[in-house]
Formats: sequence, structure tokens, C-alpha cells
Amino acid sequence: MFRSFEDVQRLGRENLERAGESLAVVSDGLRAMAADTADYTRKSFETSAASVEKLAAATTLEKAVEIQRDFVRASYQDLISHSARFGGLLTDIAKESVKPYEGLLSRAAGK
Repeated sequence: MFRSFEDVQRLGRENLERAGESLAVVSDGLRAMAADTADYTRKSFETSAASVEKLAAATTLEKAVEIQRDFVRASYQDLISHSARFGGLLTDIAKESVKPYEGLLSRAAGK
């Protein structure tokens, strides 16, 4: 299986390097997800505050219902957009984090 102790050491170093590369990708991806979530939260809060101000200034029930309907519609669209971006980031993290390990099984079988 292994020809010498040096082979075991080399394999250990290679695997440690792969793990480091994979963890760096995951770390960067999580950082991007946190920034995107913070941006979404800030925007959501600002939209909610503006909607409350509009509701307070509404003079008729019809106007209040219209403001609330527009707020709910915009909030839903923002949530769907954020969820799609979030899912894309998760997919990218998964794809990129396994790249350092590509070809590992074929190399191991070849030895």
C-alpha cells in the first residue's frame, strides 16, 4: 500500500493542504452569506420603517390597505430574491469546497 514512511508523510501534507483550501473556500463563502444577509436585513428594516410612516399618513382605509398590499408584495419579492441569492451562494460553496479533492480517488486507486 505505502512504500515508505515518506509516502505517508507526503499524503498527510497533501491532505492537509486540500483541507486548508477547502476551509478557505467555506470561510469566504460564509463571509459573503453574512454580508448578503446583513444587507437584506438593513434593506428590510428600512422598507418596513418607510411603510409604517406611509401608513401613519394614510387618510383613508383604502389608502392604508393599498400601502399594506404594496409593502407585502415588495417584501415577498425581496425575500424570494434573497433566498435565490442565498441558495446560489450555498451551491457555489459546495462546488468550490470539493474542488481540492477532485481526482483524489483516481490517484489513490492508481497507486
